[in-house]
Order: sequence, then C-alpha cells, then structure tokens
Amino acid sequence: MSAFAIYRLPHQTDCHLMLQSDGEPEELQTAFGVSGKKGFVIAPFMIEAQHPILLLQPDVCTTFAPGDLLDAAALPWKGQIEEILAAPKQDEKPSRGSYFHYAIDFANFHSHIVEGEFSKIVLARCSYEANTEGFSPLQLFVSACHTYPRMFVSLISAGRCGTWLMATPEVLLEGHGEQWKTMSLAGTMLLREDQMNFDNPPSPNPQGTPDIAWNIKNIQEQRYVSTYITERLEQVASFIEEKGPYTMRAGNLVHLRSDFSFILPSLSKVGDLIHALYPTPAVCGLPKDAARDFIIHNEFAPRGYYSGFAGPFDPEVDTHLFVSLRCMRFVQDGCCLYAGGGLLADSDLETEWKETEDKMMTMRALLHPNETPNH
Repeated sequence: MSAFAIYRLPHQTDCHLMLQSDGEPEELQTAFGVSGKKGFVIAPFMIEAQHPILLLQPDVCTTFAPGDLLDAAALPWKGQIEEILAAPKQDEKPSRGSYFHYAIDFANFHSHIVEGEFSKIVLARCSYEANTEGFSPLQLFVSACHTYPRMFVSLISAGRCGTWLMATPEVLLEGHGEQWKTMSLAGTMLLREDQMNFDNPPSPNPQGTPDIAWNIKNIQEQRYVSTYITERLEQVASFIEEKGPYTMRAGNLVHLRSDFSFILPSLSKVGDLIHALYPTPAVCGLPKDAARDFIIHNEFAPRGYYSGFAGPFDPEVDTHLFVSLRCMRFVQDGCCLYAGGGLLADSDLETEWKETEDKMMTMRALLHPNETPNH
C-alpha cells in the first residue's frame, strides 16, 4: 500500500503532489517526533494507537495545474493515485449524527462550562452524505481549488487514515529556518448578500469594504485563542509580534483573525513548538488537556483526523501546516462532513447548531454546485 497528498496553498494557482509509492508512511506517537524529519504530515486531533501522526516520505514530488487531474493523459502518475484511492482503508464506520445527538452533546458540554470546569470547549459533529455518486475525490479537489482560492486545499489518502479532502483557512505553523508565523482564528459569521464583496482586508474595515460587526461572544472566543498562542510561543520563541484581530473571509463565512510572527532559535525546537500549539483552543478548549480528554470521551462522533493538522513539512526549506478544518472523509457509499464550534457560557443550542451547518456548507456545496459559495 502507498499514500499521497495533493495540495494547493492559499492564493496560489499551482498544485503539488507528494507521492510515497512504496511502503507505509512513518507513524509517530508524539508531536515532538517530527523534529529532524521532512515530508507531508497528517496528524489527528488526538494521537493514539489507532490514530498516529503519519509522515509521508515521498519519492515523487511534482507541480501541476489543477485541471490536469481531469485529463487522463496529462499526468503519468494519475493511475497510481487512483489505485490508492480505490484500495481498502483502515477507517471507522461513519457516525450518523443528528440534531438529537448534537443537542445531547451540547447540554453535556455546556453544563461543564457553566460549572466552571472549562472557560471554553469546542463541540464538533459529523454529517453523513449518501448522495455522492458521480463525484470522484479528484473532481471534488479540483472543484475546491476553483471555489476556495483563499484556503489551503488538500486531498490526502493513506491506508492508516483513509481519504480526506479539506479546504481550511487556519494556519497552525508556517516558515523555515528562524522565521516562523502562526495565527489565531476564532469567531464565525455567515456573510449576508450585501457583504459578498468583502475580501480579506489587511486591517479592520478599510474604506470601501462592508462593516462586519462582531458580538461579544465571538470577540471573547478569539481573545481566548490569541492569549493561549502568545503564552505558548513565549515558551520556545522570541521577538513575538501580534497583528490584529481583523476580519478574514473563508468561503461564505468570516472569522476573526490575528497573525503572529516570531523567531525560533533552533530547528530542534520545531517539535516542541508544534506540541505547544496543537491543538489550539480554536478546535479544543481551555484548559487544553482537560478539554481534549473530555471531548475524546464524550463527543458523539469520533474526530479521527478532523481538527488535527496537515501539510508539507521541511523546516530547513519551507513548511506549511494547516489545522484540518472544513473536512470531508470518504467512506463506502458516501462521505462524512465535519464541523465544530466553540462553546462559551452564553452559547445557545440553536446558534451553535446553525454555525456547524454553515461550516459544513464549505464541503457540502461541492456536492451541490448550484449552492456553491464563491471565494
């Protein structure tokens, strides 16, 4: 069995293939284990025996235009990746979550916030989509590249983790050598029709863009994440600079974002840095370890590789690791869509459910092109 990752970075046009055509990806049991290595990293939400960090060590690396994936004669390696996609995977059966299951989880999670156990915790769910006939993973990847030019789009397939498509806006870690950056991304709103010309301003609400008014809950949630990241960076980095928050567009949604740049004194500390940042409160909660343990034992649908991170990893040359959000996992006769949202003390069930529905539209729209949001 072999594995591959195809990806396109935000605001770029070319796609990249990293194909490991022989053997299995290396399995790592801690984030510290990535130090000194390079390849394509696929990490789960929670590292455990069933869900290790996977490191693809490719023997084929190439660049191509996304449309070439739909031309059978254009790419000599296309037949090999189609064989990988068709091969059996060690993957869980889909958890067919419903509003009923989500409501039970919400009541449980929210009660622990009200009782003071967590200041924030993220509740996620999955939705099984049965009507996927006529859509291949490669076709959906090309559609995602066209529809979401601002996001990191990736199609990943390996025997251990299964096949995943993602279009995610959130950077976990980017850079090389001493120069690195990350972001805090939290808070979510659906763009109105009159706001559809909003286009990722470099500063909040510049002249000529629609005003995006954020409520206290979203502002507070984003501040929790930013404070956490600052505290973690101070443990291993220096010359930390924060810019923001400002409003960032991702498909038909907007989020609050702050950018962090910093110096990492030694590449031997990259694993320590990833361990410190991952998972961020944007996908987990505070305090982190207690929140992650609670999620693992109480969330209805197992996350697997949703809300972990993925991306090309070469600290000496270039690294682009993204949080695995807006995900679609391919299963027999369909796919599972994943989404989550951060709960605070003043969160309510209907608002949080709607937020997960809005986020799932990023992937669902690829299956229903007439509903596809632009950008």
